[in-house]
Amino acid sequence: QRQMCIRDRICTVFIKNSPYCLFRFYVKMYYHTSLILPFGKEKVKMKNKKVALHNLGCKVNAYETEAMQQILEEKGYEIVPFAPGADIYIINTCTVTNIADRKSRQMLHKAKKMNPDAVVVATGCYVQTDEGKLEKDEAVDLVLGNNQKKNIVEVLSEYEEEHQRQSHIIKINQTREYEELEISRTAEHVRAYIKVQDGCNQFCTYCIIPYARGRVRSREKENILKEVHKLAEAGYKEVVLTGIHLSSYGVDFPEDKKETLLSLIQAVNEVEGIKRIRLGSLEPGIVTEEFAKELAAMPKVCPHFHLSLQSGCDATLERMNRRYRSAEYKERCELLRKYFGNPALTTDVIVGFPMESEEDFQASYDFVKDIHFYETHIFKYSRRHGTKAAAMDGQLTEAVKAVRSDKMLELHQIRATEYENSLLGQKAEAVSYT
Repeated sequence: QRQMCIRDRICTVFIKNSPYCLFRFYVKMYYHTSLILPFGKEKVKMKNKKVALHNLGCKVNAYETEAMQQILEEKGYEIVPFAPGADIYIINTCTVTNIADRKSRQMLHKAKKMNPDAVVVATGCYVQTDEGKLEKDEAVDLVLGNNQKKNIVEVLSEYEEEHQRQSHIIKINQTREYEELEISRTAEHVRAYIKVQDGCNQFCTYCIIPYARGRVRSREKENILKEVHKLAEAGYKEVVLTGIHLSSYGVDFPEDKKETLLSLIQAVNEVEGIKRIRLGSLEPGIVTEEFAKELAAMPKVCPHFHLSLQSGCDATLERMNRRYRSAEYKERCELLRKYFGNPALTTDVIVGFPMESEEDFQASYDFVKDIHFYETHIFKYSRRHGTKAAAMDGQLTEAVKAVRSDKMLELHQIRATEYENSLLGQKAEAVSYT
């Protein structure tokens, strides 16, 4: 006999070598439960639930995806590639641009097409800002907002029992709770990203992230150090401290528990086994004389600093609601070079921001040229619904943005080559996996 278990489908039983159907019966089976057929001695059980995860977006998202994966593994779920055959698909979405929104929707629909009977879970920033549209999307079974990822197992269990589409979204701007997640390993051999902070209070006019991530919430230093120690014991030699607005680490702590990003770095520097410390994107304002001097006194801190710029034109920076101007930014770069000699300075630049004139763009270009960045990540301004910049006058055409982007990219290639050539002939230490 051949036994078949199909959810909410007709099951047909055939006698071996017989072309005729002996009988048919209907099976009503809830997802991921075992079915015992009334013939044969062996029970037909569901295999372990197979989960495929896919991440979109930033390093914080990647960390949270790895954390969810490890939570699921601890509860007996089998992690499989993001391909046909999974029982559950979890997509950690991104919403930083309209293109990111589109990619998020595409991946959710791709998951449902790979297995129409699978449970598709949408989580992350796009979920948090889509204003309930995903709850009506037939491709999505579960909606899980930010600050809810730690509940992934409980949410899946609840869905298994009720088998009804569900939405779990909180008002992210009203919470002050940091969602405690952790990892014990990562896909990389020697480097581990560690999330230490969430949320942003800056409200740049082009950015939707404060609405997706909420206000600044910092992780307790003791929990960070506990995770760093575990990773060091597991053989990881390099950690990258990351967050949504890393420079704001500790600003939300009460006075009696005050910490800063600098004090956190100093604590991580003391962890035995960690050979290198890297930092995620920094705001230029955090780079003071004390900050640069103290970092330089810690040999574990890598001389690579990503200072967010966005524009080298002061008029554009003001429209963006950035909290610095070009002269201050340059001073911060000079401080890092004073204490680190020849650090790798990298940045982000937006071209084609609303009302950016040719003169504004040229001012930004000249400033970037003058700083001599190792790498410049160039983004054509993307009009993001829900932000102040989206409603501004003076929206530029995609053709204009493309021309300006190409010009910045040419400069990036020149400066990257120059920096790499400056290192030729020098000896450097490499960290290997043993």
